[in-house]
Amino acid sequence: MSITVTKTRDVLVDVARQLFARLGFDNTTMNDIAQASKKGRRTIYTYFKSKDDIFGAVIESEIDKLYKVLTDIAARDLPADEKLITLIYTRLDAVKTIVFRNGTLRALFFRDIWRVEKARKKFDREEIRIIKIILDDGVNAGVFDVPDSNMTAMIIHHALKGLEVPYIRGKIGGSETAFLSQKQNMMNLIFNGIKIK
Repeated sequence: MSITVTKTRDVLVDVARQLFARLGFDNTTMNDIAQASKKGRRTIYTYFKSKDDIFGAVIESEIDKLYKVLTDIAARDLPADEKLITLIYTRLDAVKTIVFRNGTLRALFFRDIWRVEKARKKFDREEIRIIKIILDDGVNAGVFDVPDSNMTAMIIHHALKGLEVPYIRGKIGGSETAFLSQKQNMMNLIFNGIKIK
């Protein structure tokens, strides 16, 4: 794919994202996207079969931004425990930012979650892989005692996915004081687990 082709496609995806955010998916037409991007409908149909296809590309583009956040954190020179904490909170903030950045797509994020789930399968696999690497680094450095880093990475990943909606809706991390307390509780749970007395 040439640079021009990639650039044109990226422009169409970004214009569509902005229109979907402002007008909503149902109220945005292919003509709206064509006019806003200053491209003809024929050009749009060269890259996308339908409005659903463009919406899928918008979701993938947003998930790519989230993946970049994770890879940037994974590349940092930090002790494994700090890296894991940084990954967890930066990731939750990034998901929240992406959802809010997309305006009325917030409703679709919650209503059409199957489409988001389908698009994020690759991201989920990569996130588990990155968490596993951090856990393995922590085990090798004597910071973590994890008998099965793959299973632990999967559990952390699924726990983070479960926290996304409450975090986005402000059920977790409301005020700064509450957030610090919740952060401490969450880190205690992740690093120390639940102990039977």
